[in-house]
Amino acid sequence: MLTRSSTGLNMMVDTLKAAAESSRLRILLLLSRGDLTVTDLTEILNQSQPRVSRHLKLLMDAQLIERYQEGSWAYFRLSDGEAARDFLGGVIGRVDAADAIVERDLERLSSVKRRRQEKAADYFSANAASWDQIRSLHVPDGAVEAALTELIGESPFQAMLDLGTGTGRLLELFAPLYRRGVGIDLSREMLSVARANLDQADVAHAQVRQGDLYAPPVERDAFDLVTMHQVLHYLEDPGLAIREASRLLRPAGRLVIVDFAPHTHEFLRDEHAHVRLGFSDRQIADWLEEAGLEQEAERAFAPTAGASGLTVKLWVARDRRLLIADSSQAIQTAPKETV
Repeated sequence: MLTRSSTGLNMMVDTLKAAAESSRLRILLLLSRGDLTVTDLTEILNQSQPRVSRHLKLLMDAQLIERYQEGSWAYFRLSDGEAARDFLGGVIGRVDAADAIVERDLERLSSVKRRRQEKAADYFSANAASWDQIRSLHVPDGAVEAALTELIGESPFQAMLDLGTGTGRLLELFAPLYRRGVGIDLSREMLSVARANLDQADVAHAQVRQGDLYAPPVERDAFDLVTMHQVLHYLEDPGLAIREASRLLRPAGRLVIVDFAPHTHEFLRDEHAHVRLGFSDRQIADWLEEAGLEQEAERAFAPTAGASGLTVKLWVARDRRLLIADSSQAIQTAPKETV
């Protein structure tokens, strides 16, 4: 296994051999620009599927790339491991982008991404009317995003996870801050939209995956920021989803929840699959407490459409573990009073 602490000689030789081949180096360069399928790579490299599949297997055996399933499609991405990312960054960063073969590959990659964007645009257009109906009831998204950026701040951090990523907008919003971003969504159609949007925004250090919010396909204790934007109202058990999200946070990591305050718009249940008609501050506070999180902030955004609109709520909570450790250390190191 390629790890930061120690890499055996044989493992290092295998890793170098896997990367030190023209087609495989081209694959690594392409995957550094985003997740791709075998079909995508076959088209870009102009090679047969069996040949491309063999290259992919060798790279997976060397733990430089990973494979994941999304419905009937299989996607490939660069390894999430920190040591692998450091190694790949050093290798890929030395490839001359002006090389004729590389230029041709990147042109074909652009063509693949354009088709993705066109497909995503078709899906978005088909559903735009229903989404606009909901948007018309609440404050513009820009107001919420401005509050989010203010609360999260400008300090960079390692990893972000967006649960129920939808269009991938939050991954795009916080891209300047994180080193690695992951978005999870159950809908393949929305994942296509998110990929297209991230491609268009040139966000290459984020990836999206299909997965269940009750059992996200990511490692625990790994993320500095976890977001759940307009997700909870679709869930049968929001409390369970919050508890699962809390397990993914690093010590002192933050969970951000954006959703609606309680309302009486039954059409959202009947026509838009909303299971819950908003949440009270008490409900969210109880779920955060059960998850072992410390609530730090709460904001409310009144509707622009008048009394019949929807109030958007924003809650920020932090993992307590480091806070408790810091408090204990402060008590231990504080000077004792003399009597």
